[in-house]
Amino acid sequence: MKAHDGEGEAPLGTFDIARIMRAIPHRYPFLLVDRIVEVKLDESCVGIKNVTINEHFFQGHFPQEPVMPGVLIIECMAQTAAVLVVESLGQHAMGKLVYFMTIENAKFRKPVGPGDQLRVRVVRERKRGNVWKFNGEARVDGVLVAEANFGAMILDR
Repeated sequence: MKAHDGEGEAPLGTFDIARIMRAIPHRYPFLLVDRIVEVKLDESCVGIKNVTINEHFFQGHFPQEPVMPGVLIIECMAQTAAVLVVESLGQHAMGKLVYFMTIENAKFRKPVGPGDQLRVRVVRERKRGNVWKFNGEARVDGVLVAEANFGAMILDR
C-alpha cells in the first residue's frame, strides 16, 4: 500500500491482530491493541482493546479492585497511532520504528477494568519530517475515560 494525501478517500477496513503485528513490533504481553476498526491514512485511526481479567497487570494493580493503569491506556493510543503511521507511510515505513517523544495534557476521567472494551481514536494533528503529533481519546461504551496529546518520532531500526 502506498502513502497518499488522504483527501476524499474512504477509510480502510478492519485490521485483525495478524495485520497489526505486521505493522508494529509489539508482542505479548505488551501488544495492547486487539483490532483496528478504522484507518484514514495520514489522518486518523480507531483501535480496540478488549480488557480482560487475564491481563498480567491486574495481578498487582489492584488485585481487590482491578484497574487498568493509565499509562497503558496511553500506550494503547501510541500503538494505534503507530499503526496509522506505518500504514500511511506504506513502503517508506519498512525498517522503521515509531518512538514516543512527548505526552502532554493526559487526563484520566474514569477507571477502566475487566470486561471493558476500550475504543481508542487517534487523530494526527501535524507532521513535520519524521515527527508526528497526535490527539488521542479512549472511550468505554461511548464515555470518555482518558485523553492525551502526544508526539512520536519515526526512526530506522
